[in-house]
Amino acid sequence: MAEITFSPAVWYTLLVVLVVTVLLNKLLRSLFSSSHAAGLNLPPGPWPLPVIGSMHCLLGSLPHHAMRRLAQRYGPVMLLRLGHVRTVVLSSPEAAREVLKTQDAIFANRPLYVTMDIFTYGGQDMSFAPYASRHWKELRRLCATELLGPKPVLSFRPIREEEAAGLVRAVAAAAAAAAVDAGEMIKVLMNDILMRCAIGDRCPMRDEYIAELDAALRLLAGFNLVDLFPTSRLARALGAGSLRAAREVHERLHRITHAIIDYHESNKKAAGAATDDHGRREDIIDLLLRFQRDGGLGITLTTQVLSGVLFDVFAAGSETTATTTIWAMSELVRSPVVMHRAQSEVRQLLQGKTRVAEADIQGRLPYLQMVVKETLRLHPPAPLILPRLNAEPTKILGFDIPEGTTVFVNAWALGRDDKLWADASEFKPERFEYEAVDFSGADFRFLPAGAGRRMCPGVMFGLPNIEIALASLLYHFDWKLPGGANPSELDMAESSGITARRKTDLLLEAIPHICPPHGSEP
Repeated sequence: MAEITFSPAVWYTLLVVLVVTVLLNKLLRSLFSSSHAAGLNLPPGPWPLPVIGSMHCLLGSLPHHAMRRLAQRYGPVMLLRLGHVRTVVLSSPEAAREVLKTQDAIFANRPLYVTMDIFTYGGQDMSFAPYASRHWKELRRLCATELLGPKPVLSFRPIREEEAAGLVRAVAAAAAAAAVDAGEMIKVLMNDILMRCAIGDRCPMRDEYIAELDAALRLLAGFNLVDLFPTSRLARALGAGSLRAAREVHERLHRITHAIIDYHESNKKAAGAATDDHGRREDIIDLLLRFQRDGGLGITLTTQVLSGVLFDVFAAGSETTATTTIWAMSELVRSPVVMHRAQSEVRQLLQGKTRVAEADIQGRLPYLQMVVKETLRLHPPAPLILPRLNAEPTKILGFDIPEGTTVFVNAWALGRDDKLWADASEFKPERFEYEAVDFSGADFRFLPAGAGRRMCPGVMFGLPNIEIALASLLYHFDWKLPGGANPSELDMAESSGITARRKTDLLLEAIPHICPPHGSEP
């Protein structure tokens, strides 16, 4: 029998394969041996690859889409390993209830990713401050009552009405020449409302702040390599460029915030119920400066804390309301029957008035409110609720969750689950005529603002902005796709990012129905 020989290249290839095989086995053992040795019943999930873990399972689609697809295979409590980070994804109301209600205190902290750490001054804002700290509790109370509670929301009514009337005039002017970029106009509206409520009508730094905030949101989309490989020097080196960019944007935001605060301090009036020429009370900066000056919180409101709170308000406030309103208009254009019913409701209520006043529509447009709920069911602005981090080992639906696990609730998957909603993929606002569902976070099928201790405190601030924008657009105009295109042809793809925005511009033809008033007077 002839002797079998191999060339040096073949031997080299075999040696490389052998070494790689040994390393793979060692890495896989290191990933799982400690858990199995301890007898843990970890949640099921895709088999992780060395180093990258389960990240390859998320390639090719948006994370919340890929996680839903994987959950349909592995179950509503699913374990992923994103790099070196143990991550659990929840996709059922029962699992969400466990984390957001039953064990809310255990899961009350959030992982502080490196880019967010920069923009929040090390978690000195409200969204990412440690749960057990007095700092978080006092900021939460401040936001829920003084900044975004019922009384300040009511005081900002004139701003919402003026800006909504301005939107109508802008649409009417643009519609005379061409198709309207409804999405861009809605973004401008929501930014203007929030900026006026937060830093006043005439603050000269508004535009600069908005530009830097947009840059910050782009940098915050996705993970930095350091988040996925916290102990890796290589990840730190490769991720240094984006962190440097984040620090530069943060420095500019910090300087602008300082300038805004100085502007307010130089123009502030005597303490008390100061009013401006629009008849509204203090803006949000005025309120923060008053608490900084007079105390009463039990914590010191440093300039860094003020800046962190403002970043929360701006980053969450305008982005989520704009995204929701744009998706609502998209769904209405795709559903002419729903559009007609919503328009008929607001037009019958207002009976030919020249502008939409909040006092006329508050609580009197039930079908429009159903449209908003149905939009949030299909298009929650944050499809993956901001992550939680467990402070101690625990269980979710019988599965062991080791301490320090990152947990996401896939609100987008919950809203599209056929087991939870009849005709889940269809836009049917009338379903909420019989579904006793609100925004309190009590129904774990419907979590557009989260639930529990870390629920978004700005819901009652954002909803009036959405309602008056939609009511104004539906009252004053009829809407259709340019060129007589079939409504079903409207592209509904989502873009990647912190929020689930439309991927393409919302270009529509606006046909005037009720002529808007001229100028800024009612």
